[in-house]
Amino acid sequence: MAKKIWSITSNIIGGLLFIAICFLVFIVFSSRLSGEDPTILGYQMKVVLSGSMEPTFQTGSIISIRVSNDPSSYQKGDIITFHFEDKLITHRILEVKKANGQVSYKTKGDNNNGPDLWTVTAQDSVGKYTGFTIPYVGYALNYTNTKAGIALLLIVPGIWLVITAFRRKEIEVKEA
Repeated sequence: MAKKIWSITSNIIGGLLFIAICFLVFIVFSSRLSGEDPTILGYQMKVVLSGSMEPTFQTGSIISIRVSNDPSSYQKGDIITFHFEDKLITHRILEVKKANGQVSYKTKGDNNNGPDLWTVTAQDSVGKYTGFTIPYVGYALNYTNTKAGIALLLIVPGIWLVITAFRRKEIEVKEA
């Protein structure tokens, strides 16, 4: 009975691990092929690379943002991700400015002493933080963007499939 429970448990854990690895492979390859971050049902996952928004979310976390069709609709207090000098930054809106029919935002990182020196136009914004954060997973996801990380994502599932096939064959031989 204990062997059967152990077998079922290990199969479930192995299956979940395999699904997680496949999901990571999908994310990495879809972002490589499209040149953009993958969007799933209007949401994108972003890796936090600095501590400017601590304690709201920690460095190395993954956050979820909702990509907006109307980036001029954000309000004071919203946390947005935006483009600035070829970087993506996620900061809180301090002030919404409207001039000549154009909307712009004054932003600040929660952990920064003062507001950002620039103003973000609505066109530069990517999306709004949804409140969903997974701590520390960003470090692993960042690693998957390296050559070694991509190789690991291809090798580990292959080894896992081979081991699983041998296990199943071994069980079939014992049952026969």
